[in-house]
Amino acid sequence: MSQSVDEKVRWTSADLDLLPDNGTRYEIIDGELFMTRSPHWGHQEVCVNIGTELTNWSRRTGLGKTATAPGIIFTDADNVIPDVVWASNERLAFLLDNAGHLIGAPELVVEVLSFGEENERRDRSIKLKLYSSRGVQEYWIVNWRLKQVEVYRRERATLKLAATLLVNDELTSPLLPGFACPVERLFT
Repeated sequence: MSQSVDEKVRWTSADLDLLPDNGTRYEIIDGELFMTRSPHWGHQEVCVNIGTELTNWSRRTGLGKTATAPGIIFTDADNVIPDVVWASNERLAFLLDNAGHLIGAPELVVEVLSFGEENERRDRSIKLKLYSSRGVQEYWIVNWRLKQVEVYRRERATLKLAATLLVNDELTSPLLPGFACPVERLFT
């Protein structure tokens, strides 16, 4: 039996094990495979800065944990690798499977934009919809080239743009009591 042109191949988490380990990042969203190369140094530097700010705040408050590029296995057809996540201790206890993988939505997800129209479309549209439908409370899209942070917050069961912050602004969040970070610090 042949596959019709209209039928798309639906990728699953099991398929990822068959792909080469060559530095390419593989993600599956709604059964569609997305591949990206290792990110630019500037992208990685910003991820480290964000992770450091969230980790330092978490250590001071004891309210949660931060991870960089942890991977989230929502379902067999939705398996993504956000750049940074933060989860409260209470939620984290329910998010990890026996192998230590995230299998549900942390409160905060951060994506740092990679170069390219397809990468940007994935973070701004496809992942925004996925994170919204899975219960992420806050989503930051960070543009390291323009030095800005778009903050999306849950409003009536969906993530909506709440603010676009520039280098002279301060990043705060109702999820993170007392967290305040000059946006400029994320890019230095």
